[in-house]
Amino acid sequence: MKLTIDRLGHHGDGIAKGPDGPVFVAAMLPGEEVEGELKGDRLESAKIITPSVHRRKAPCPHYRACGGCALQHAHDDFVASWKAGVVLHALNAQGIIAEVTAIHTSPGHSRRRATLSARRTKAGVTLGFHMRGSDQVIAVPECMLLDPEVKRHFPALEELTKLGASRKGELSITITASVSGPDLAVTGGKPLDAMLLQDLGQLCERFGIARITWDGEAAATRAQPLVPAGPGQIHLAPGAFLQATAEGEAALVKAVCATTKGAKRVADLFAGCGTFTLPLALQSEVHGIEGAAPLTRALDQSARMAKGTHKITAETRDLFRNPLIPDELRRYDAVVIDPPRAGAEAQIGELARSNVPVIAMVSCNPVTFARDAKALINAGYVMSDLQVVDQFRWATHVEMVAAFRRG
Repeated sequence: MKLTIDRLGHHGDGIAKGPDGPVFVAAMLPGEEVEGELKGDRLESAKIITPSVHRRKAPCPHYRACGGCALQHAHDDFVASWKAGVVLHALNAQGIIAEVTAIHTSPGHSRRRATLSARRTKAGVTLGFHMRGSDQVIAVPECMLLDPEVKRHFPALEELTKLGASRKGELSITITASVSGPDLAVTGGKPLDAMLLQDLGQLCERFGIARITWDGEAAATRAQPLVPAGPGQIHLAPGAFLQATAEGEAALVKAVCATTKGAKRVADLFAGCGTFTLPLALQSEVHGIEGAAPLTRALDQSARMAKGTHKITAETRDLFRNPLIPDELRRYDAVVIDPPRAGAEAQIGELARSNVPVIAMVSCNPVTFARDAKALINAGYVMSDLQVVDQFRWATHVEMVAAFRRG
């Protein structure tokens, strides 16, 4: 069957009009004529008859097999435009007409945080990502996403797998590069007994690992993981969120600080360990609010070590169940909100009822961002300075930041 690709889906597959509805075709681009065998709603074994002008040879040698990237077969300018389109489409679905003022794409070899899979094998260890559409793990020594500092610690992760993985199990290892050594969070391993604790402690010393967290439990700590942020360093709590690349974080921080410039007091909602709190404190007093107590403690510790800032305070509070209400929001000249993928419907509802002059909203989900943006716009806010930040280069994930000002 021959088909012409009309558009890309949210997972990066090409979508064409089939005889009974949409047909999905992997690794294709709009405008391409393809031929293959129709199986259900997918075109299998597809061959390109007419390639897109946006098609290129994927630069990574692992791309054909690895499931870590979805869009390396497209030129970078096409990918950037497509991601901006995903954001605008979500806004349009809510009746919002907007324009993207800037697109920031992180360079290759810049992912300082990644989750890898690892299995013990007869020959040793396989460490990397899952194959495309499979639970099989493949090695990715030439990965073009990962920061060299992350790849430098592959030998340590392989030793960790030998120590902690069961013969048939699979480890999930989240590695975060920090100035004091990698921070590792491991799930799926053996039970944490006395012998394994001892082995993990020795592994930290041998390879310069800062910390190992095992199924949510502190297993070994050689040094506090630290990441530069504005006037100081973020003290990472175990399992804490960190922006995937330093370049992506810098773009988001710059946008947030520009939006809130001139504000005397700022509330940083869903503050985490202080990604925005510390840089904001160079220009304003900042009150950071986070739902998890370990993150709030880490934020407080980071604030106490920062130099040359305005006053920083921290509070533990569940903003989903107990959002700040207008009477509390009245004390702030600006609000920064960076919720998880589900958005922050309850808190946005209270912001919509408030008189906060300016809001900087960061999001990793175009759909919930558009929903929350509509609530603010309906309440009289005007959206501007919409920027797209692509920290997950060649993946379908996209982030955005925008300013909302009282009209």
